[in-house]
Parts: sequence; structure tokens; C-alpha cells
Amino acid sequence: MRYFRRDWDEDRGDEYASCGTSTFYLALDDEGYAHVQVEVYANGAVIAYDVQAPEHEDRYGFLTYAQLDLDEFSPYEIGEQEFHEALSHLHPLNLRADQAWPPPGR
Repeated sequence: MRYFRRDWDEDRGDEYASCGTSTFYLALDDEGYAHVQVEVYANGAVIAYDVQAPEHEDRYGFLTYAQLDLDEFSPYEIGEQEFHEALSHLHPLNLRADQAWPPPGR
């Protein structure tokens, strides 16, 4: 697994555009598919998706199914510890109260 943190300087362009710009945290496998995707918005909102969770899509978005180019993402790569530390302080608003966060075993 490889870990990434990428800032996005545009809003979503949808009904949640007021959340502002965002930072994406992604855990990608060696083929470039996302296993964990977390979006942290300028207004403090956080949404998260995990390949092991039963819901990969909700009213806020979805876990990307696209194969991402690992070479394109390489400037944004961070260490596993930094990734997990960043996630441990977040409280995604789209997860049910009974869903563990961060995802177990991650």
C-alpha cells in the first residue's frame, strides 16, 4: 500500500461547494486503486470511504473506482505513519456511529 496527501485548490462544484477547498488522503494499492479515501474540507467537514466498508457511495460522494496513475501521484506520497496519524484525528461525518474509524487494520 502507498499513501498520499494531495491538496485540491478548487471547491467541489456541487451542492457542497460551500465546504471549500480540500485535502485528499488516499491509500492506493500497487495498481493505483484506492482502498481508503478521505476528504478534509476547508470548513472542517470530513468524509471518508474504505474499500472494506459496506457503503462505498453516499450522498456526499463515493470511493473512487478509477485506477490512478502512481507516477502522477508520486510528488504527494507520504509515509504510512504520517497517513495514519492524520486520519486518527478526523471524525468523518458520513460514517455511522457504529463504524470504526480509522478503519481497523489500516
